[in-house]
Amino acid sequence: MAIKSWRKLAGKAFRILMGFMFTAVAVAHVLGYAPSEVVKRLDYLIYDVRLKADARKPEIDPRVIIVDIDEKSLGEVGRWPWSRDVVANMVTELTDKLGVAVVAFDVVFAEPQASDALPALDKLLTVQPELKQAIETLKPDIAMAFDRDRQLAEVLEGRPVVLGYYLNQDPTAVSGALPQALFKRSQLGDLALDSTTWQGYGANLPVLQRNAEGGYFNPMVDEDGSVRSIPLIAEYDGAFYQSFALATLRRALGNPQLIPVFPDGVGDDYGALEMVALRSPEIELDIPVERGLLTRVHYRATGGPDGGGYRYVSASDVLAGGLDPTEFEGRIVLVGTTAPGLLDLRSTPVSPVYPGVEVHANVLSAMLDGEYKMKPEYAQGLLFITVLAVGGILSLLMPILSPTWSLLVAVLVAASSVAINSYLYFEANLVLPVAVVLLLVLAIFMFDVAYGYLAESRSKRQMVDLFGEYVAPELVTEMADDPKSYSMEGESRELTVLFSDVRGFTTISESLEPNELREYINEYLTVMSEIIRAHRGTLDKYIGDAIMAFWGAPIADADHATLATKAAMAMQDEAVRLNERLKARKWPELAIGVGVNTGQMRVGDMGSKIRRAYTVMGDAVNLGSRLEGITKTYGVGVIVGENTKAVCPDLVFQELDAVRVKGKNEPVFIYAPLGERSAVSEQQLKCLGLWETMLKQFKAQQWDEAKASLDAWFALAPEFTVLYALYTARIEHFKVSPPPENWDGVTQFDTK
Repeated sequence: MAIKSWRKLAGKAFRILMGFMFTAVAVAHVLGYAPSEVVKRLDYLIYDVRLKADARKPEIDPRVIIVDIDEKSLGEVGRWPWSRDVVANMVTELTDKLGVAVVAFDVVFAEPQASDALPALDKLLTVQPELKQAIETLKPDIAMAFDRDRQLAEVLEGRPVVLGYYLNQDPTAVSGALPQALFKRSQLGDLALDSTTWQGYGANLPVLQRNAEGGYFNPMVDEDGSVRSIPLIAEYDGAFYQSFALATLRRALGNPQLIPVFPDGVGDDYGALEMVALRSPEIELDIPVERGLLTRVHYRATGGPDGGGYRYVSASDVLAGGLDPTEFEGRIVLVGTTAPGLLDLRSTPVSPVYPGVEVHANVLSAMLDGEYKMKPEYAQGLLFITVLAVGGILSLLMPILSPTWSLLVAVLVAASSVAINSYLYFEANLVLPVAVVLLLVLAIFMFDVAYGYLAESRSKRQMVDLFGEYVAPELVTEMADDPKSYSMEGESRELTVLFSDVRGFTTISESLEPNELREYINEYLTVMSEIIRAHRGTLDKYIGDAIMAFWGAPIADADHATLATKAAMAMQDEAVRLNERLKARKWPELAIGVGVNTGQMRVGDMGSKIRRAYTVMGDAVNLGSRLEGITKTYGVGVIVGENTKAVCPDLVFQELDAVRVKGKNEPVFIYAPLGERSAVSEQQLKCLGLWETMLKQFKAQQWDEAKASLDAWFALAPEFTVLYALYTARIEHFKVSPPPENWDGVTQFDTK
């Protein structure tokens, strides 16, 4: 009784200890010592679900209008980029006639527009060369008159226009002219400021950028490819520049002064802003930012003209004129595209195909509303305390509760965490991670349930241990579900057997010290045995460096031949990786041969009173051993018998030969597996076709044709040097000494 009580107490202590261990792992994630990608992705999923919930109830923001370079516009105006005079007409239409507050182009005008007048003059000279002197004199004035870039720049001057550009991480990819920086890092003195830092940029033509404001339109793309935030301010070459959305907002508000505001009471190395303040006599607007000067994109709708978040107006309709000024006056207009061919569609939490221009529109709406979803600086500390509290309480409670109460407590804690987190998100606009808390609750609960289950099934496991004396442990679980269906009595079944052996092991063993040899063979047998068990095989025995295994017993498996063949191929692949490790230890590399055969075998508990084993016997077993022995002759790693090949329709095989092994009168066709039919390459199939052609010619005693086919095959498969040499020698021999008339093409093997 005392021992039983002690075991019960020890079990509870172990469960508490494991709960604390799970809590420690969660704390390591929170503090960044062992971050988990799974936890991060789950937090993304939870965050995205909430975004989608908001996006399902869209309301059009009348303050922001998107002028869409859509398929309709491209069809009517022409392919992009449009002539600068078309863009100039759009600007004057929007600013002068419709009275918008600002026009922001979510496109880059990086390339100068070639003059269309000068080529026409040159063409005229070919017809009327006598005008050359007059035309050459007028060319500078004509070029000036038809300089579309200069004309667009003149239109931009004095009008509320913002031009977008992009930043990149390639220091050699620098083009165009940047707008004026907000401030320089040197102006911050000793104050640290974390931000996204870029190495290059692709900006607008200098003549255009001089007459307009500018902002980069780079979003932050998370690990899963979705856009959830943008850097409101970013750094390039020691200077800080404003984003496209921020530049547009400031221009619409009359370019108020931008002031970076650091929190009170923090050190110079804190590195984060409390907010970005916009100030002018008429404007007082505070924009909170997360560390890195990031702001989250709060998606209002699912995006696009039919999404319901913003009014979309086709660019061709703007150019045609006739729009109602009362619908545009004082509005912020973003010019972008939804045309798939112009490649400005983003993956977002609310839609996998979302117009990039609408991402900026959402940021503008949030700044105008003063509503931001923020991950506060204290989020890590709050999460740390939550994890400690939840983990500690559950670790102490779960071991003393019944399974039903454990489930109720786990559900209550998880539901409370989600409810509180959701309230803070929707009501306080706080973005706080919750996935690690939910996973911690799940881990502690699942471990508690699993431990209880294992403790209660001790008697069943004792029965399983008896079966484990005979069969592989990984199959015992299946047997334990219905133990009456299995017997150790001998029976005859169609099974598949596998033999493997290390070539030249005697030479290898002579080159190693006894302890080294022990480690060498143990590592080899371990990795090969793991492959056999991973393919549901039953390990029969080790015979020195040789391995014997079989499939289809004690658990019947219709795919026993396929599983055995796949295991053989996997053993060859593993031998390559094993050789890398052996080479690193300066030990001799190894090569293995594997033979696989299918047929009727006797299987059961066999042996003496002193020692018994669950094993297989029969002619099919002996043939499997013979096939392993002749792999070296053909220079291949795996040879299977014809019965194995016949029941593996999903695998591709290469016929090697027809052989008559020692102890059998009937010839057997032997094959080398090439791989799964779905994975075999066109190159391999082409090689196989050449090989099969060669075999037909060889059996038909067409020696010259067979040699030509053999050479063509070897040119595509030069790794089969032994097989090539074998058939080359046979062909040359038969050319000199033809086989008898009753030759059946079978190769005789007189040794084991």
